[in-house]
Amino acid sequence: MLKRSVFVCAALLAASFRAGAAASGEPELDSRITHYYADYHLNADASHVETHDWTTKVLQTRAIEGAKSQRISYSAGIQKVEILHAYTLKANGRRIEVPKTNYQLEANSGRDKDAPVFSDIATLTVVFPEVGVGDSVALAYRLTQLQPMFPGQFSVMNAFPRQLAYDDVQVTIDAPVSLWAQYEARQMAEHRSEKDGRLRLQWSYSNKHAARSTRQDWSVYDVEQEPGFAYSTFRSYAEIAAAYGTRARPKAVVSDRVQKLADEIARGHETPREEARALYDWVATNISYAGNCIGVGAVVPHDLTFILDNRMGDCKDHATLLQALLAARGIESTQALVNAGALYRLPKIPVVASVNHVINYLPVLDMFADATSPSTPFGMLPASDIGKQALLVDHFREGLRTPVPPVGSNRQTMKTTVRIDADGKATGKIDVSLSGMFAASTRAALREMPKDRLDEVVEGVFRNMGYIGSGKARLDDPKALLDSYHYQVDFALKDLVQLPGPGAFRIFPLFSTEAPVQFYLAAATAPEDTVDTVCWSGISVEEYAYELPENMRILSIPDDMQLENDFLAYRAEYRLKGQTLTVKRTFEDRTPGNICPPQMSAAYKRFAIQAAKNVKAQVLYQ
Repeated sequence: MLKRSVFVCAALLAASFRAGAAASGEPELDSRITHYYADYHLNADASHVETHDWTTKVLQTRAIEGAKSQRISYSAGIQKVEILHAYTLKANGRRIEVPKTNYQLEANSGRDKDAPVFSDIATLTVVFPEVGVGDSVALAYRLTQLQPMFPGQFSVMNAFPRQLAYDDVQVTIDAPVSLWAQYEARQMAEHRSEKDGRLRLQWSYSNKHAARSTRQDWSVYDVEQEPGFAYSTFRSYAEIAAAYGTRARPKAVVSDRVQKLADEIARGHETPREEARALYDWVATNISYAGNCIGVGAVVPHDLTFILDNRMGDCKDHATLLQALLAARGIESTQALVNAGALYRLPKIPVVASVNHVINYLPVLDMFADATSPSTPFGMLPASDIGKQALLVDHFREGLRTPVPPVGSNRQTMKTTVRIDADGKATGKIDVSLSGMFAASTRAALREMPKDRLDEVVEGVFRNMGYIGSGKARLDDPKALLDSYHYQVDFALKDLVQLPGPGAFRIFPLFSTEAPVQFYLAAATAPEDTVDTVCWSGISVEEYAYELPENMRILSIPDDMQLENDFLAYRAEYRLKGQTLTVKRTFEDRTPGNICPPQMSAAYKRFAIQAAKNVKAQVLYQ
């Protein structure tokens, strides 16, 4: 059950960690939000003005630094921001206004009056003076949306984690009755009223006593489990995909330049799959990633000429260029919106913020592709895209998800031969073959490594493992985007075992690898998960052959072991014949999907504890 952690909210995680630090009773809080007021005033065309007003009280010294400065990010192209007030309120009641010199604006802008190249996101930082324990910082600002992100549409969602203390939360949405919308308030009191053709929704919430979190893993996050609200004029996620496609689809035009490029890249490839792979590889490795993706002011791809001239683009640009190149070769594709964060189930109220990434889908191959990743082979997806709900821009399919790697596709096989001399020195060879995610991540790690530093790196690996030694590595070329990889390391170690004299040694990898057996067994000492976590399958096979010196008499070797449950298997065989010791260990993780409930994590931990005993067992000698 290989794990992936996605940190979804730094402030929440920090608060949760500290909330869990206290031994009993209520958690020790760094700060509390004494009030948070948000007001959204919508116009008939769905443009809007939003006002935020909040005050945070500092309770611990460690919270001072974070409270001193607050940031407001917005799209300078379609929004404007106005500070209504900003001040420090001292514990004795003295109010200190934030001086004009304490505002810092960082903006992405073009030359002279031209538009910025990729991102128009601006950040206004407010620095509060004289903040200490017991003081409060107060900020209120107005954000005016000059035009909707999507014409005629508006959506917003927010959550108030239980691990944070909120004394008073008030959220208001004021919209024309004629503007259709759907909404929900989770664990918030609601008041609804109509007057003069406008609908006014008011939601309130209070959480004066923050809850302690026992959560260890944030890789799966269900926002609907938290108090909060969602409001949207979109009727469905299909409508969000269609709204994006309206302006993205015309950008994927097959110009003469695109046709010529596609023909050049596809030359020599015979099947649609081979051509699609070549086109994907070219975009993934030649168009670098830059700028923001789905978000305020960032929902329309650039023109392909611009992308090709600059060899750069965001996720929409990568997906649009790949779509055009595929179309030039007669291969149908569409773009798909996904969440590249911790949301594996989209909230029932369709909100644009729930999807923040764009990839491609090729119907003829029934395959997704994410060309923003320069290290992911064709036919695979980056970890952040796996098992996610996908909103196809064309031919929308309800409930469609990106695939999970099939069981057995992620595999590492390591074969080690060791010759131990009479003085404890050792020479040998390590042979490693990888497939699937293991191969892709190893290629990515080695792709930029200078060849002239390889021996130095190998020596450093041995040094970090506590050995004095050297080695020579022979690597396959890691640059190709392939789902297989192979390398060998010849080594010479001065102190593998203590000889002459009695002693013991453990059987474990003598070189760093992507997925050793002991990596799977880390769950034996990890805290138990109390929530769903991201996980996937994998197989690790380790074979060892030790040629022992004549002055080493083996007293005992570890026992064989076979363990198995519904989704895990561990097998270990130890054979001593003369002065040759052979070992084979196999750990099979057959986790079928990429979401593991707490019960599965608990079963994994119990299994790992048993298997770890065998892996830790030593060879005793005299």
